[in-house]
Amino acid sequence: MAELTLNEKRLLAALADLKETNAEHLASIMNATPDSVVQWAHLAKDKGLAKIERIVEKTIEPTEEGNEYRKFNLPETQLLAVINPGTQVADLQNHKSFKIGFGQLRKKGLIHVEGSAIIKNESKSTAAEESALRNPRSGEPYTKELIKRGILIESETVRYAISITSSGIALVNQGLDFKEEIGTLTREQILSGAWKTASLRKYDIKKLPKTVYPGKAHPYQRLIDEMRQILLEMGFTEMHGEIVQSAFWNFDALFQPQDHPAREMQDTFYLNEQAPLSEGWERLRDMHEHGGETSSTGWGGKWNPEKAKQCVLRTHTTSLSIQYLASHPEPPVKAFCIGRVYRREAIDPTHTPEFEQLEGIVMDKDVTFRHLLGFLKEFYTRMGFEDVRFRPGFFPYTEPSVEPEIYVDGLGWVEMGGAGVFRQEVTAPWGVTSPVLAWGLGVSRVAMLRMGLKDLRQLYQSDLEWIRSSPIHAPANAGRRP
Repeated sequence: MAELTLNEKRLLAALADLKETNAEHLASIMNATPDSVVQWAHLAKDKGLAKIERIVEKTIEPTEEGNEYRKFNLPETQLLAVINPGTQVADLQNHKSFKIGFGQLRKKGLIHVEGSAIIKNESKSTAAEESALRNPRSGEPYTKELIKRGILIESETVRYAISITSSGIALVNQGLDFKEEIGTLTREQILSGAWKTASLRKYDIKKLPKTVYPGKAHPYQRLIDEMRQILLEMGFTEMHGEIVQSAFWNFDALFQPQDHPAREMQDTFYLNEQAPLSEGWERLRDMHEHGGETSSTGWGGKWNPEKAKQCVLRTHTTSLSIQYLASHPEPPVKAFCIGRVYRREAIDPTHTPEFEQLEGIVMDKDVTFRHLLGFLKEFYTRMGFEDVRFRPGFFPYTEPSVEPEIYVDGLGWVEMGGAGVFRQEVTAPWGVTSPVLAWGLGVSRVAMLRMGLKDLRQLYQSDLEWIRSSPIHAPANAGRRP
């Protein structure tokens, strides 16, 4: 039999009198915490001296809203009671339960509307829902529905039943030595040598300690912070800007024609507000219509200033890059932005209507396309992706353009965004004469690869179990080509 600690002995002595009890009662007897008692019980269990059972109990209680409905019935029940033959929709609109109750009645097939008249379905009622409200049962469909509606709330409590085994009783009957043990040595005990004869508490170095969940940032936020730190260390300045942008900066300033498909309602969130045109808008107009003072021929046609005033939720952070260049036309410039952008996307495992984008620009007299590739390779390498390659691409406001790719085990080469050198039509209206290197990438794509996720939506959920289990640092799941 392995040697017992003092606390295990005290636990067995208490259990010998009680036979079976719970952790809370034992804690009060032993002047300890319930968590400590459970820990000692597990140690005794491993030696075959005690039994411990984890019991989970679920309780369902009404919320404040639920208590109100227990007095006066559910909104649909209240509304159903005043519907009679000939009742019109307009007759119910002033009823206090109309907003919630009417939708529930239609959803459950308790009524249907013919024109403006409401017809009851006499074969159905709300009796089952009312019963679930007053006598909820865990797992029962109507109870689950009321929990989902926030009318009931289910909570879970855990208790531990602890008892002594026959081996434990035999050991207690043989007699236990309750000599005080030392768990921490003092300086004086070490210097005097008293530790040599002291009764030291035994520790099992193979035992794992109790799991502790410290407070920490969301894994996605940690990744964004890591990207920000890398770019700051590379000498970049962070840009900031508004979520609401004018079409002037979001589209026109990037030499995107006013009839471009990306401007349509199916791609962009348009707002009712308008913003005034920025100073120097005439140069941008000339660039669109005939190329201004450059060798470009522009897009031709008539540029509409009213269309440029329309406000949108920014569709990319490049709108911030061009504004930064307009206010900093002289080299050198090294700036980046990590911000949320918005597009009309159907929500699925790989698409959401809002997501984060990382934007970077470098402007100097002698920078070249080769420097751009170097910046990108350095960034992705620091993010943990060892193999980086580039292939030609096309983007409306850069020429030449390139698409960086990184190699990921199990997936192969994955495209990470777009990059290039800003066209003269983008920079000339703002007096920028030096080359401007620019790139943008989807932060969420990097996050999915780093965290091994299959569903993009998980990045935006407060899943406590996932947050607890995610390591502080999650290295990239990338490797060199075989």
